[in-house]
Amino acid sequence: MHLPVDLTEYNQQLERCIEAMGGLDEVETGGTSREAVYRENKLVLYRYRAEKKSRKKSIPLLIVYALVNRPYMMDLQPDRSTIRGLLDAGLDVFMIDWGYPEAGDRFLGLDDYINGYIDRCVDHIRDTTKIKKVNLLGVCQGGTFSLCYTALHPIKVSNLITMVTPVDFHTPDNLLARMVKRVDIDNLVGTFGNVPGELLNWLFLSLKPFRLTMQKYANMTDIVDDRKKLENFVRMEKWIADSPDQAGEAFRQFIKDFFQANKLMTGGLKIGDLAVDLKKLKHPVLNVFASEDHLVPPAASRALISQVGSDDYSELEFKGGHIGIYVSSRAQDQIPTAIGDWLKARS
Repeated sequence: MHLPVDLTEYNQQLERCIEAMGGLDEVETGGTSREAVYRENKLVLYRYRAEKKSRKKSIPLLIVYALVNRPYMMDLQPDRSTIRGLLDAGLDVFMIDWGYPEAGDRFLGLDDYINGYIDRCVDHIRDTTKIKKVNLLGVCQGGTFSLCYTALHPIKVSNLITMVTPVDFHTPDNLLARMVKRVDIDNLVGTFGNVPGELLNWLFLSLKPFRLTMQKYANMTDIVDDRKKLENFVRMEKWIADSPDQAGEAFRQFIKDFFQANKLMTGGLKIGDLAVDLKKLKHPVLNVFASEDHLVPPAASRALISQVGSDDYSELEFKGGHIGIYVSSRAQDQIPTAIGDWLKARS
């Protein structure tokens, strides 16, 4: 950040920045052509279209995003789009949009999401493409869901990619897990029903309060004369603030079984009536994580190697943070191509 000579100069820059932002049109997200191919409750399954159709039929890739944020981070804008990169790599890309839970969804549990919604999306893709197995790309919490799904429905999955996915929730550097370790989740869910997205958003911001609040707004004065950078800033702020509420029962189960009991590591995890044993997961696995991730520390992701039963396990470490792995220019150059090459080698 460029420091002004005095506060008067800084205030003038800040006023100019606010005026410039006020003059911006409503920023749009996405840009990659897509079609809604399946709907259920709040869920929409999208299939994305490449600008140039590939003549070669590929195994469909289903992206399972987290519940706690909106999935358009994967397709934020044309030059910052993981999905566009995956399409350019020749992949047939689908993604689940979970939508916004309402009061009537408070009793949806992890069984509903994993053995219900994800499984029916997978079956729809299998039925419509006439391909018996899909590739899964699970992102953050969606990666944890994808691990469970693959272990429980192995015959429907060909290859598994996890991205910034927590596995060991009790690593010493996992600040988020330490913050919720002794929270009375039953009381929280009993009070709210669905857990407000705004509450969770403030929790995430509190992990790096200066950098994620004061510093980034102070840095705005450095881009006051660059309309494109201002639009990028507003687009990111829009995504950060766009936090869905969480279905109460699923939130309760996820916090208790994963954050508090760490059952992916210690055992005893059940999704519905089905026991999850990652040692039975024999599929090829590519584990992608970020070296500077403050939400999912690298050690939390790298623990996966000790838990799966696969003989084909690979890691890809990205030098950056939890958000940069989706939207930075370096990520656009590296991540989709690496995923595409890894999948093609196993097609």
